[in-house]
Amino acid sequence: MKKLIITTIIACVYSFSASANGVNVGISGQMGLFTATGSETQTNNSGEATASDKHSDTEIGAAGYASVFVEGTLNDRFMIGIDYVPSPLESDAVESIRLDKTTSATAAHSENKVQVDFEDLTTFYVGLMVSDSAYIKAGMVTVDVNTDETLATGSSYGNTSLDGTMVGMGYHYAADSGLFVRLEGNYMTFDSASLTSNDNTIKLKSLDGVTGKLSIGRSF
Repeated sequence: MKKLIITTIIACVYSFSASANGVNVGISGQMGLFTATGSETQTNNSGEATASDKHSDTEIGAAGYASVFVEGTLNDRFMIGIDYVPSPLESDAVESIRLDKTTSATAAHSENKVQVDFEDLTTFYVGLMVSDSAYIKAGMVTVDVNTDETLATGSSYGNTSLDGTMVGMGYHYAADSGLFVRLEGNYMTFDSASLTSNDNTIKLKSLDGVTGKLSIGRSF
């Protein structure tokens, strides 16, 4: 279903670009501050989880990345486009150590490490010039989440994807040559997701952030 939605949106963008008054292409650099809240639950042999097997935490982190974009414009006021981040965004590795009771007097150490890559971050958006230089925009965001883990059980979590929304506003300066520069601020929020590996389940409860963006492009 997700691939069908993305394919439909891309087809609409190219269809719009074909009938638009102009096309903009460019590159962007972004810096963002993101907040993520997640939990991990480990169940016992009977499939139940005790309070000591449930862990929840909130982390705040900064990220910088580059993207490319193409958009069609209509009447110098309305735009529809795609913004794509070609390089993966890598998280820090998270390590947890548990004591698994083997007998009444002994316990074994169980070490788990998880690192996450966010790949193919893509934004489909529409925008409106509210003045000669100021604009607002909104759109849909999608990203693939690939996990790289070392679990004591020898199993793995697998991969998933996240969908979200974004809103933003910015300043657009265009030169007579067709070159333009933009300064933009955005807010993004993603849906929740969960992954399970045998008796371990990790869940992303929320992920949202704000970004500052500088873009350079050319109009054709």
